[in-house]
Amino acid sequence: MVQLTLLHWVYVIMVLVILTVMLLRKDTIIPCILGVFLMGFVAKNSIMGATIAVFDGLIVAGTELLGIIVVISCIVAMSKLLEEIGANRLMVAPFTKFIKTPDVAFWFTGLVMLVVSWFFWPSPATALVGAVLLPVALRVGLPAIGVAMAINLFGHGLALSSDYVIQGAPTITATAAGVPVEAVMVQGTPLFFTMGFVTIITAFILLKRDMKKGLIEKPVLEDIEFNEAKEVKPIAKLASIFVPIAFGLDIVAMFLFELRGGDATALIGGTAILVLSSICVIEYKVGALDKITKFVREGFMFGMEIFGPILPIAAFFYMGEVDPVHAVLGANALPEGSQGILSDMGVAMASIAPMNRPVVATMEMLVGAITGLDGSGFSGMSLAGSLAKVFGTAVNGSIAVLAALGQIGAIWVGGGTLVPWGLIPAAAICRVLPMDLARRNFIPVVTGLIVTTIVAMFLI
Repeated sequence: MVQLTLLHWVYVIMVLVILTVMLLRKDTIIPCILGVFLMGFVAKNSIMGATIAVFDGLIVAGTELLGIIVVISCIVAMSKLLEEIGANRLMVAPFTKFIKTPDVAFWFTGLVMLVVSWFFWPSPATALVGAVLLPVALRVGLPAIGVAMAINLFGHGLALSSDYVIQGAPTITATAAGVPVEAVMVQGTPLFFTMGFVTIITAFILLKRDMKKGLIEKPVLEDIEFNEAKEVKPIAKLASIFVPIAFGLDIVAMFLFELRGGDATALIGGTAILVLSSICVIEYKVGALDKITKFVREGFMFGMEIFGPILPIAAFFYMGEVDPVHAVLGANALPEGSQGILSDMGVAMASIAPMNRPVVATMEMLVGAITGLDGSGFSGMSLAGSLAKVFGTAVNGSIAVLAALGQIGAIWVGGGTLVPWGLIPAAAICRVLPMDLARRNFIPVVTGLIVTTIVAMFLI
């Protein structure tokens, strides 16, 4: 076993500090920057070296996350164009003929949200699906809070936590855990769908119960702006057919050519940019040369808004790995034979106080859920991935399963299903109070987290 150094203990102490800050529902950027600074000071024994380490840490984190930032920005840029020409509504509108009852409205809205979120991410998908399906759902008697729950649980819950297409969430988690992205996605699939199934079924049962008891107000159609009145440009029909076909071909290509991880993400991102450029040229002709700048700017503003605060957080947690430490602190920062600070700590924990799988599964879920209290979900996934490596090493279990479990806890709590300040998009589009939506989601989400943790105990 590698002897633990001062650098190891500084990292561990700062992890505890960051967890405490998260429990207080405060942002963790300053503690993370301080953590990198202190590690730099210990390794280089100078304030100048520590200061340089802070910036180098950001560069390492940015390099690791750049692909995900770019692909999400490209997809959002494309969705902004589709929204402007009205193609987003046409893409979903044909499905409205299938909605005849409140039950169908709930499940149909949710499933459409799930698929759209996988390709466009939940934030843009919320506006798209809500604008089109909310009026239809209200017409057949599903309360606005029910629509908000369907959009929220399927999109910001199941779709964002699994993230099979864009692979933003699993990339962050897997990178911090030191395992392949596809390992988290494949081995985490039973957990993703256990969480989704238990949570959504529970939410639906409780919603139906309260509807029968008359505890939920009936829909007020006059307050809803129906999408039929909005302008749809002639190009929208072509775009509404072209976009699904393009991304459908991407899915086929992923299976035929066995594209995984970065290659799959690159295919989706490249498709989004080509679709954006093509539709821009067709619609705006010469004006496309200037018009596309607007959409690209909006897309990357969204990407940096989401990932900007994550970079300094990821910079600290990536320091638990060998390569980032060597890149930032130098090749001699860790003792010979070290597998990284996190692996070294995992081995030390296993030798001092052996841990069993139920304990590490519970701890991983709790940590993931705690990190989600900031309302982001993404800011805690680096920590969840890092601890998965520690716990997985300690019990000789599946690091990928533990990473997926922590990812579920972080996303379902903070990604926009439980923390009120993360529920604003779904609540706003359905015109319900975020606190009301949080209350409706609380029992289903907590139930899902408990059941998913129990299932994980058998899969680690």
